[in-house]
Amino acid sequence: MQVQLNKQLIGSRLKNVYDGWRNASQNDEYGSIADAEALLLLSGDPAGEDEPVRKGTAFQTWLLGYEFPSTLLLFQKDKLLILCSASKAKFLHQIKEGNPPVPVEILVQAKAKEPPSDALPKFVEAYTSFKRVGSLVKEACTGKLMTEWEQGVSKADKKPELVDMAPALSAFMAVKDEEEMKCIRTAANLTSTLLVHHIVLKLEMILDKEAKITHEQFATQIEARLGSGEGEVAKGPDMKVWSKGRGLNDVDWASTEFCYSPIIQSRSTTTGYDLRSTAESSSDTIAHKGVFLIAVGMRYKGYCANLGRSIIVDPSKEQEAIYNLLLSMQSEMLREIKDGVSAREVYQRALDIVKKEKPELEKNFVKNAGFGTGVEFRDSAYLLSSKNSKHLKTDMVLNLSLGFSDLLDDNGKKYALHIVDTIRVGADRSTLLTEGAKSTKDTLFFLNPENEIEVEEDKPSKPSKKAPVKPLVNGSPIKNKTVGGKVLRNKTRSAAQEEVLMTAAAKIKDHQQQLHEGLQSAGLAKYSEGASGGGEKEGKTWKRFQSYKGESALPREVESLRISVDRKAQTIVLPVHGFAVPFHINTIKNVSKNDEGDYTYLRINFQTPGQLAGKKDDTPFEDPDSTFIRSVTYRSSDGHRFDTISKQITDLKKEVNKREQQKKEMADVIEQDVLLEIKGRRAHKLPEVFVRPALDGKRLPGEVEIHQNGLRYQSPMGSQKIDVLFTNIKHLFFQPCDKELMVIVHIHLKAPIMIGKKKAHDIQFFREASDVQFDETGNRKRKHRYGDEDEIEMEQQERKRRQMLNKEFKLFAERVAEAASTSMGETLEVDIPFRELSFEGVPFRTNVRLQPTTECLVHLIDPPFLVVTLNEIEIASLERVQFSLKQFDLVLIFKDFTKAPLHINSIPSGQLDDVKNWLDSVDIPLGEGPVNLNWGPIMKTINESPYDFFQQGGWRSFLGGGDADTRVRTANPSLRQILKNCSLRRAAPMLASMTAQMRAMTQEVVPVMMMIAMTVTTGKS
Repeated sequence: MQVQLNKQLIGSRLKNVYDGWRNASQNDEYGSIADAEALLLLSGDPAGEDEPVRKGTAFQTWLLGYEFPSTLLLFQKDKLLILCSASKAKFLHQIKEGNPPVPVEILVQAKAKEPPSDALPKFVEAYTSFKRVGSLVKEACTGKLMTEWEQGVSKADKKPELVDMAPALSAFMAVKDEEEMKCIRTAANLTSTLLVHHIVLKLEMILDKEAKITHEQFATQIEARLGSGEGEVAKGPDMKVWSKGRGLNDVDWASTEFCYSPIIQSRSTTTGYDLRSTAESSSDTIAHKGVFLIAVGMRYKGYCANLGRSIIVDPSKEQEAIYNLLLSMQSEMLREIKDGVSAREVYQRALDIVKKEKPELEKNFVKNAGFGTGVEFRDSAYLLSSKNSKHLKTDMVLNLSLGFSDLLDDNGKKYALHIVDTIRVGADRSTLLTEGAKSTKDTLFFLNPENEIEVEEDKPSKPSKKAPVKPLVNGSPIKNKTVGGKVLRNKTRSAAQEEVLMTAAAKIKDHQQQLHEGLQSAGLAKYSEGASGGGEKEGKTWKRFQSYKGESALPREVESLRISVDRKAQTIVLPVHGFAVPFHINTIKNVSKNDEGDYTYLRINFQTPGQLAGKKDDTPFEDPDSTFIRSVTYRSSDGHRFDTISKQITDLKKEVNKREQQKKEMADVIEQDVLLEIKGRRAHKLPEVFVRPALDGKRLPGEVEIHQNGLRYQSPMGSQKIDVLFTNIKHLFFQPCDKELMVIVHIHLKAPIMIGKKKAHDIQFFREASDVQFDETGNRKRKHRYGDEDEIEMEQQERKRRQMLNKEFKLFAERVAEAASTSMGETLEVDIPFRELSFEGVPFRTNVRLQPTTECLVHLIDPPFLVVTLNEIEIASLERVQFSLKQFDLVLIFKDFTKAPLHINSIPSGQLDDVKNWLDSVDIPLGEGPVNLNWGPIMKTINESPYDFFQQGGWRSFLGGGDADTRVRTANPSLRQILKNCSLRRAAPMLASMTAQMRAMTQEVVPVMMMIAMTVTTGKS
């Protein structure tokens, strides 16, 4: 489809250019081109994505509506001369139809394989015929056309004098028409929506959870809300954010982009605070206290809007006063900036306010208060500085930037504050185009008093609901001794560190008390309706088994009244007093055979209530008070036949148990919907990756593709594939290859799927980071190099290769998240493990490194993988915490009490404080004790009556004490005896014996050993 130019708009803007040029001698704004006989606008190859928009490109976009690279425009008094390629000429011919103020002549260059035309010589001849030509003398363009242009001009006999026409071009673009204002309003709404509904909320979450994330990572996450790229590599916008903005229903997302990468700064930024728009988000971890500077700008259809905010956590009185000064100053400046006022007067008025309110801050005030904006993000011709005498006009758009830099806080550290907004100049005053998150209520966060040491102990302190900030390990003492008004140091360094640790412990204790109180009240509310029946409803149920529908279905072998095994019906047919009596294999517990003299005895034991031990001791029965057959014994002189029967029964029992176990394991496996493949464009791919669980066959790398509603992994030969739908993705992880041997994109599923013949909860795509394909024995380089130069070069190449791998896999993970968010309408975030918070432990059989993420605790390097969702954890129990032991254990109890607790054993004791701090920071209640608890019977008791458990104190009384004795004394009575006998896991036989004795006393068990002809009805779960 051919691009349609706005011919009337182009004609109108060409008229403004020529009118301004003709009257330049009477208007100072166009004074730079008053004596120019022609205006030359050069355009070479397009600029890079990271380069700012040039003024020439901005003017061309403003005039024509699009950017036309490798196109030359020569404005003459009597005509407009354009030099371009044949393809661009098809579009630019539309200008002639828009009633331009002067004739338009287009010179078309020849194509690459055609003989050269006279277009460029004609253009050079027309250019060199003038004595004085206006041009952008400070801009340098590159490209093939520009090289030919320079060669053609250099051969000319005479060359015109060049004058800088940049101020005049700025004046042409400064006053915005209604079409331009629509684009700028949309850009401003996009910027404000992103700030209010994502950036501020995300920053609050980072501060609240004390998440470890770098400024650069945060900026990348902000950019991901919009997506990036065009055509085949385009990513859809996050409508969960944009749908909350006003006037954004009909946005052309293909014409929306960031003016620059969002700038996030905190006091941990090593380069210090920088208020310039050219600043960058650093790779330092975001601090959780102090001043945070945010700057974000968006461009819509070429027009820019920008804003900046300051957020202060735990501000001092001075910082609060300076921020309020910025707010009042902005309100005053909006009244001062109006039609006719000069840029110099605007800046001077702002400086006067500073001199009046806080004269000591005059040296810290910004050197300019903003600049003009529009197609060009920063138009320096309208810089609001003390040296600019240009006057402002109605419908100009400015970026009003007020701030102070190099301020000093109470600790002598530098910080900065700013408020930046895009405004529209009016006849009487200016109006804000960007808004949101600016009042002190939205930008100043005050910590609760409990975060500081109280001097007066008798004053009651209100417990805080906010998680405490992690203490500084090497911090200075919080409380110092004072004598005669002078601050003295504590006696020893160890005393200072002990005081810090004691303060941290006190904070954790107070916070844990709040968490336990919340857990207790939530437990009572959750189980109050179900009362004690809640656990029983989820337990095992009575199940009937039917071997045959009638006597006619019995096999013929029973006519001989001998013991027979019917594998098809899963039944054992026993002769009883001349009758063939069938028993389903599930009613049989086991079979035993022994020889006594000339006879062989075969004993068949049945499932009955009240058996002493084993997994079947809680098997339900329809009527436990009925009379049951405990066992049946047969005698025979044919020992070989009894051997065969015993083996057949045992094998059938194993086969049935195995089938039931497989059926139970596969109960939660789902069958996914059909994957919808992308049509019309190529799918995003991640090539040369291995998958785990591995597919059958030879281990070869395949590729992963992103489709409409899911992912597809394709094996190299195309014979095998794995489909994963977005709706079944619970967590998405990206683990870089820093200090690891592989880079990983890991998917944790909501429900398992079948891969081959195995059930999989996790699917992982990885590529090995190490490169072993190089010659260590020597090469050509070694002939000319001595020492470590080649080793250093290889290390640098290895580092660079790892960085490229990280970038490739991270980009793919973000694309998966964006595609999933667009498909489902729910945001899926890429979770990255925090290696600095990792600790070692044994969750399965081997010692591994466990790494927390924002939402999970994971181990992704080797199978079996571990992914624990933090919000599914009810409480954590720290066990074997003793001074004499080098290791301790961590048990995670889930909110779903029917799920077995997770044991992470053998964690080094040196990491105890780190684990505690992490658990406390993610709001997980924890308990601590010197011994292991046997969680099997404990959870069984809790499941029998969760309401009674919480009514008698719940977890706070059960795990709230510091040692085992305290736990036993405070635990509810139903658990007290169990705790005394099962503190150590090796006490399980004792527990089994005690359980059997209790059952023997509470229910009547009548074992009857008889051989009668009767129908036996029994069952198992």
